[in-house]
Amino acid sequence: MKKAVTLKKNHEFRRLYSRGKSAVTASMVVYCRKNGLDHHRLGFTVSTKLGGAVVRNRARRRLREVCRLSAGCIQPGYDLVVVARGRVLSAPFSQLLRHFESACRELKIWRDVS
Repeated sequence: MKKAVTLKKNHEFRRLYSRGKSAVTASMVVYCRKNGLDHHRLGFTVSTKLGGAVVRNRARRRLREVCRLSAGCIQPGYDLVVVARGRVLSAPFSQLLRHFESACRELKIWRDVS
């Protein structure tokens, strides 16, 4: 993922948590907010409660891949933060894709590409 499309700063995450809209699924929570740019930016959060560094990095890699595969279906101009929940590690990958799509549909940022 390019550096320009990732959220890294703490204030960017806090702004999304406080002012953004959220959608909850069994394996993730997705926060979104308009960013005024012509592309979307992504950030990922995995709690230490999920496990050690290896486990957290695996969860982050799975979520990053879900977002990469769904990038064409997300409306441009939004900041997204995806927060991993416990089931992100044990859920099949196809289920993660469905959960991400349902969260984006709930937030009204999903567009069907034919």
